[in-house]
Amino acid sequence: MLQRIDHLGIAVHSLEDAIPYYEKALGLKCDHVEEVPSQKVRTAFFHVGETHLELLEPTSPESPVAKFLEKNPHGGVHHVAFATDNIEDQLAQARNAGCQLIHEKPFAGAANKLVAFLHPKSTQGVLTEFCAPFEAQH
Repeated sequence: MLQRIDHLGIAVHSLEDAIPYYEKALGLKCDHVEEVPSQKVRTAFFHVGETHLELLEPTSPESPVAKFLEKNPHGGVHHVAFATDNIEDQLAQARNAGCQLIHEKPFAGAANKLVAFLHPKSTQGVLTEFCAPFEAQH
């Protein structure tokens, strides 16, 4: 069952250039930066209430985020992520509803979470992520 919006993923060309905007103009604090090799990105997280903003900087031209930035040169909202208490059940529900799964099985993502994505061609144009704390699923 979906619990809340966990985070909004925002594609940026450079964390070094983007982080100061979120800290100085919006008054947020960067919680942590980490590399996610499986997605070929570096991420920076900011708390906004119970939700996070996740800045995504590609580390490779083959990264899905790099491809997004080719089509959207100014960056922008890349995906919406929903926290769930059972990622496998969420994937099954989406599959049964006719959604195209990008990932049949969840994998290790940023912030010690299991993640899986639904293709935007089947989700009204929004790249959709399900995420759950790694320890809750294993």
